[in-house]
Amino acid sequence: MEQRINIHQKGQEAMKTIFGIGAYLKKSPVEKSLLELVYFRVSQINGCAYCLDMHSKDARAAGETEQRLYGLSAWAETPYYTERERAAFAWAEALTACNVPDSVYNLVKAQFTDEELIDLTLAITTINTWNRINLAFPYAVGTYKAGQFS
Repeated sequence: MEQRINIHQKGQEAMKTIFGIGAYLKKSPVEKSLLELVYFRVSQINGCAYCLDMHSKDARAAGETEQRLYGLSAWAETPYYTERERAAFAWAEALTACNVPDSVYNLVKAQFTDEELIDLTLAITTINTWNRINLAFPYAVGTYKAGQFS
């Protein structure tokens, strides 16, 4: 692939906005471990190799198991996720597909406060944005070090 624009050099002003959202989400009451799993799942759906590399490393560094990471694409058929996590994954998949039925909303609303649900939604829309940025202007996959952007 031909080298594309380095968005972190040429788009610094634009990137400040998305980094600001990340800073806000670090203070969210939604568990960081859950957000990492959501970021990983959305990145699986979108096929963003750089984000998969990043979030698998950050999740593992925070204590996530390989079994749960490997099973995430089939979360509905596996026993190792909580009801709260399952609701978050269903919400993430629905938002990423731009199809959010009441049944999924009711599922996630039973597990999250209003504030948490707003933050979870912001996290999902933000990782979708990051996925698209990294697909448009790819970084070298495998170069990320756990905690690099913490």
